[in-house]
Amino acid sequence: MSIFRGSGVAIITPFTKENTVNFEKLGELLEYHIQNSTDAIIINGTTGESATLTDEEKEKLIEYTLRKVNRRVPVIAGTGSNNTKHAVEMSRLACELGVDGLLIVTPYYNKGNENGIYEHYRAISEAVTCPIILYTVPSRTGVNLSINLLKRLSEIENIVAIKEASGNISYAAEIARSIPKLDIYSGNDDMTVPILSLGGVGVISVSANIIPKKVHDMCINFFNREIEISRELQLRYNNLVDALFIEVNPVPIKEAMNYLGYDVGKCRLPLGEMYETNKKILHEVIDLHGVEAWK
Repeated sequence: MSIFRGSGVAIITPFTKENTVNFEKLGELLEYHIQNSTDAIIINGTTGESATLTDEEKEKLIEYTLRKVNRRVPVIAGTGSNNTKHAVEMSRLACELGVDGLLIVTPYYNKGNENGIYEHYRAISEAVTCPIILYTVPSRTGVNLSINLLKRLSEIENIVAIKEASGNISYAAEIARSIPKLDIYSGNDDMTVPILSLGGVGVISVSANIIPKKVHDMCINFFNREIEISRELQLRYNNLVDALFIEVNPVPIKEAMNYLGYDVGKCRLPLGEMYETNKKILHEVIDLHGVEAWK
């Protein structure tokens, strides 16, 4: 069984003016997503600025999210690290707290070889009972997971899915063809419908932070064979997706949310303010879609 089908929001971490975690605002956002049909919450991911969060903050974010969501939708925790021991510890903690799944990014910076990456994931999988979503994003990690390595990893019982963010549709198609055990989630908002057309089961979405119902509808209409509606939603919002990645994520999505009145605070360093020219482009695209987009 899939951990979830549809739109999983890679939720931002809201901060106060003092740059501490704003749990009250997070609670508002979680309710907003549930009211607007988001199918799963992904906490402590890239969009949640996990690289700048302390372990204590990550634990509190998971605890708060689980308590607030209260089993209404699945909660998935990002617990990846380039330190296998640390990834095991955080994964074990998240599972003990009660998450529905783990999102574990390919080890980054030290760029493990294939045997090392296999043993990394195997060590995590043996330490937990939670289902695991692999996360391949070579633009950030410098490493892609080969098809042969994915085949080996798919033989591990609780590795059940992959968040595919390579941007390579041929690679995604080969995963779908040769490793049917793995559920595929699009890791790129502009490729949601193409991934669904290959048998994908959903998206882990950045844009869902501001258009949750639209991203949910894009998936659900596809599943219900209303392909034209799904395709139209994909194409309608691709210019918004482009604007949300005009600078490194999550800088633009936080700027977009603040522009729309969500008051989620700034990013933590080393993520700084957007360039004014890019900010203007983002605001213009948001204004172009008008109030209907944000309903």
